[in-house]
Amino acid sequence: MASNTFVSRRRAPGRRRAERRAAAPEGRRTLISPAQLARPRGRAVYWTVFALVTVLFTVAFLGPLYWMVTGGLKTTQEAVQSPPTLFPTSVHTENYSRAWTVMDLSRLLFNTLYYAFGALACQLLFDVTAAYSLSRLRPVFGKAILGMMLATLMIPATVLVVPQYLTVLDMPIVQRNLIDSPWVIWLPSVTNAFNIFLLKRFFDSIPHELLDAAAIDGASPLRTLRSVVLPISRPILGVVSIFAVVGVWKDFLWPMLTLPDPGGQTLNVGIYSLANGVPENVLIAALTIASVPTLIVFLVFQRNIMSGLTAGGIKG
Repeated sequence: MASNTFVSRRRAPGRRRAERRAAAPEGRRTLISPAQLARPRGRAVYWTVFALVTVLFTVAFLGPLYWMVTGGLKTTQEAVQSPPTLFPTSVHTENYSRAWTVMDLSRLLFNTLYYAFGALACQLLFDVTAAYSLSRLRPVFGKAILGMMLATLMIPATVLVVPQYLTVLDMPIVQRNLIDSPWVIWLPSVTNAFNIFLLKRFFDSIPHELLDAAAIDGASPLRTLRSVVLPISRPILGVVSIFAVVGVWKDFLWPMLTLPDPGGQTLNVGIYSLANGVPENVLIAALTIASVPTLIVFLVFQRNIMSGLTAGGIKG
């Protein structure tokens, strides 16, 4: 009898903890307990800190964007004055049309789209096949190859500029100079270890039964990739596509070094090279126009980006 009482006393704390966990609202795990939030002082401190953090991050991220948009609506004197004005005294929307014609943004926009979608095609061709090989074909030293690929993410991009430039200046094997050609943008974009890692992680999450069924039906690995793997990999392919286009769109240093011909420059490099002699308000308007496409891509596909990044995180 005494032993049973002793056992029940030992189990009582664990039972009480289980009862508290069962009675607690499911999914509510925060830094502040619900009991502290129920108090007036705790609620006031929580919402004050939350409002301050939200305002600070909003100003930090949207402040430069707001300054850029409104700077293109100001006069030249107002755009360069210090301290800057928060609101333009008079709105000049003609600055944007002037920037479009003076800086020939239509040509620069076409060049950038050409380079971006060419880089996208190269990445989808080579990165998908590389990730599929590492995930499903299991080559010899596959883990070591993937590890070396991921190790390149630790190297700053500026360190690789000189070796890449010397490589495209005299391309090995073919012995060709790729400067001022689209390949100088397309080929370096293929070596993207992050995209290969994302694709491989998604391919690892595909059930083996699907691939085994395709193999039983006599499908080759290439046919399996084309008919089975790619149709169910649309979320991650969309993410990789967005990253590829945005990566070429926002790049500045590499196109400036490898595309010296004004007729083939990208949007960022073209605006920079034509900035001399252009009023500051017109230049700011041109920069705003150059930023609009990437912002639209993010606002439209932000849900797809998040779902694609987490698509291969859970197996089953």
